[in-house]
Amino acid sequence: MYEEIIINCFRYLGFTSLYDIKILTLQEYLLRMKAYRLQQVDKEYDMHLQAWHNHRVTWTKEQGNKQVPVYRTFKEFFDYEKRLKEVLGPSNTKLTPKMRNLAKIASRVNSGKEV
Repeated sequence: MYEEIIINCFRYLGFTSLYDIKILTLQEYLLRMKAYRLQQVDKEYDMHLQAWHNHRVTWTKEQGNKQVPVYRTFKEFFDYEKRLKEVLGPSNTKLTPKMRNLAKIASRVNSGKEV
């Protein structure tokens, strides 16, 4: 089991020092491995999404007697500027009272004051 943990740390988690692995707690190791597995799922999702878009970009529709592309321009397929505005626009995140309280506690801890 211990050897498997060391190998996993080198192989999957980017460790380069045996010392860093030896001071790793079991809880941290398990969390890092879970995060790694979730990253792999995210990569699989991205690959499948890419494959879907590759198929989608070739869609056609019938216009008269011929087939024409559904998307005539890249911008019709993906509007980069619009998407940037959506992401960079005003934040819709509302701070809950619990989030405000946690932020105050974190601020006190970071400033060295007692909580």
